[in-house]
Amino acid sequence: MQLIGMLDSPYVRRAAISLQLLGLPFEHQSISVFSAFDRFREINPLVKAPSLICDDGTVLMDSILITQYAEAFPQKKRSLLPTGLGELQRALRIIGLAMTACEKSVQIVYEHKLRPAEKLHEPWLARVTGQLQEAYKALEEEFANRPQVVASVTSATIDQATLTTAVAWYFSRQLVADVVPADRYPALAALSAAAEALPEFAAAPYGDGICQVH
Repeated sequence: MQLIGMLDSPYVRRAAISLQLLGLPFEHQSISVFSAFDRFREINPLVKAPSLICDDGTVLMDSILITQYAEAFPQKKRSLLPTGLGELQRALRIIGLAMTACEKSVQIVYEHKLRPAEKLHEPWLARVTGQLQEAYKALEEEFANRPQVVASVTSATIDQATLTTAVAWYFSRQLVADVVPADRYPALAALSAAAEALPEFAAAPYGDGICQVH
């Protein structure tokens, strides 16, 4: 399989780390949806990252769908999702919060960088910022109430909810650190530090590099 997209995208990075933790072999191509638009379009006309080229040539997109597909492989090392209904419900809620945090972080960046300053829409920016902060407030409460999760983050125990939260938090801190100061979210800061120390995270570092599959 081939994973297409740059690791400065939390969605690409989430997929790359998930595939490694599941023990599924893949190659990573760091192709930008901006500077290499035409090249990406040759792979996926929708130019959406991440895109996954499956072994039979089928192209999947969206990290949620890619990780769902990966979970279906019988040869995976383990599942990143719980099987019990209650724990699955909690995990999906956390994943939803973290993915929303990614989305709102991107919207804030686009509002500042892509829209002319004279056309900056402050009411919209305030709304998105509030949504981002609410997402991280909820995530902070989740992990502050379960310190044992943060204290025991390993490659063998980390799940999709924890993984996605860690990737989202690191991404937001790179781009909108002033909106989500670390001292306001100590549990998330600790979780991120623990996750980033894992070999699967280190092999897929945030930025424009290539994932060195662990």
